[in-house]
Parts: sequence; C-alpha cells; structure tokens
Amino acid sequence: MPLVDMPLHELEHYQGRNPRPADFEEYWDTALAEMRAVDSNLELTPHPIAADFAECFDLWFTGVGGARIHAKFLRPKGKADCPAVLQFHGYTWHSGEWHDKLAYVANGICVASLDCRGQGGLSEDVGGVKGPTHKGHIIRGLDDAPEKLLFRSIFLDTAQLAKIVMEMPEVDANRVSAMGGSQGGALTIACAALEPRIRRAAPVYPFLSDYRRTWEMDQGGSAYEEIRHFFRMHDPRHTREEEIFTRLGYIDIQFLAPRVRAEVMMGVGLMDNICLPSTQFAAYNKLGGLKSTVVYPDYGHEGLPGFGDITYDFLARP
Repeated sequence: MPLVDMPLHELEHYQGRNPRPADFEEYWDTALAEMRAVDSNLELTPHPIAADFAECFDLWFTGVGGARIHAKFLRPKGKADCPAVLQFHGYTWHSGEWHDKLAYVANGICVASLDCRGQGGLSEDVGGVKGPTHKGHIIRGLDDAPEKLLFRSIFLDTAQLAKIVMEMPEVDANRVSAMGGSQGGALTIACAALEPRIRRAAPVYPFLSDYRRTWEMDQGGSAYEEIRHFFRMHDPRHTREEEIFTRLGYIDIQFLAPRVRAEVMMGVGLMDNICLPSTQFAAYNKLGGLKSTVVYPDYGHEGLPGFGDITYDFLARP
C-alpha cells in the first residue's frame, strides 16, 4: 500500500520526537490542584426534545480562569446507577446535535458532550494572553507563561466535566468512559490522563501529539497551520525552535499518556496526512494499560467505516 508515514511495524515502536519539558509532571500536578480549587457552580437547564426515555439539559460550570463552560447532558429517564460516556468534538467544532447521543441514552447510558471554550459551541473563552492568537488555539499563550496555554485550560475542562458527571447521583462513577475524534481524540486521552477513574477510552486519530514530527514531515498545513504561521511571523529564522517545541510539549498528549489507567481502543487510518499516524502512535505507545488499535490501511482523516459501531459496543460493554 502507499505510505504517508512509517510502515505499521515501525509505528508500533515509535516513541515521538517532540521535546518533553523537564517539569512536565509538576506542571500538570499544579494545574490539577488549581482545577480542584474552582467552585464549579453547576447549573442544569432542561432542554426539550422528543424522546420519552431521555431527560436533556444544558449543563454549565465554571472552569479555570473563571470561564463558563457548556456541555450537553442527557440521562435515561427514571434510572439510577447508570454508566456514562463523555464526548469530545473535533477542532473548531462543537458538541453536536442532541439526537445523535440518544442511542447511548436508550441503552441506559448518560452522555455529556463538551463545547470546547472559544470554539464552535457555547463555552466562554476569557482570553487575556500575551503574544499572538491568530490562526488557532495551539499557539494561544505560546508567548506567555506556560500556564497561559489555552489547551491547558481545555484539557482541564475535560477532567472537570468528568468529575462533575461522576458526582451526579444517577451516575455510577466507576463506569464513566470517554470518546472523540481528532481534537476529540486528543481530549479523550487528556481526560483519561487527568481523571484516572475513566474506565474506557475510544480516541480516533488523536490530534495534539508530537508537534515536531508533524513539522519535520512538512505536514504543518491544515490543522497545524498555526504553528507554521507562528514561525513565519514571530520566529522566521527558527532561533527559538527548541524553546517553542519544548513549550508545546506541555500540551502534547504523548506525555500525558503514561497517566492513563483506562482501557483504550484507538482508531487510526494509515493514510492520515492531517494527524500523521506516527504522531498518534507516539501517544499510543506510551499508554501503560490495556490497549488495542483498530487500523484502516486505506483511510485517512475521515469517517472510518464501522468504527462507530465498534466504539458503541466497546463503551456499552458491562
């Protein structure tokens, strides 16, 4: 088959190229302490939808930095001790339609679908960083203190949502899982890393991994074009290259992966030229627990036939 990256037998051993910050663990321990100190100020507002087996709500909470964060929350009517699934969406998008979550609810599973702050949904982006913000969220805060990186806040939002859902009286906290594709795949891994009680995780071609590898493979366009733009406008001779990629290492999911305790099933297309397979395997290969891949040799960053059904069966399993 044609290749856009390494052959599969090399991918299965690849360990990544991006530099890891020396204080990475301390950085995230401090971030989690900040998140836990926030009063979530949870608000649930009923949302009408024609499903007599489901109750639907707009869920709002306060995240780090004071931003009000939105998620769709659906639960089976009149049931207790329910499992739950957290859903995370692709880059710039939103939490999706209400109806596309009802299959899980009909099977007795609660669903919480996050709107990432500042993207296509309702969540608030409080801003307030030094340096450029043009083109995207990866570079937001890159010229400020590491704590100002926007994806730090977004990663923490996923863990805070997980904690909120786990504390709901109708949810069995031991049966909460996560899923998502592209950015949503990255957030699935980040959530499972920062909230180790997540039971199962189903990321699909995860984004936000091994930034330097993407750059070296000249795949800096499309989803990663903001990094190219940052260098062109703010470091055209790459005098700060090591510093910049090391700073991005704080929000590189491959370094969060060792914290994951969930069982992981990852979908990957070997023709993916948006999120290169090697960048995905850089994270996957660092997972220490039970894990598996579902590989599509002729598919790229697109719908993977049958994977939705495979994911449903994986997450709905007792």
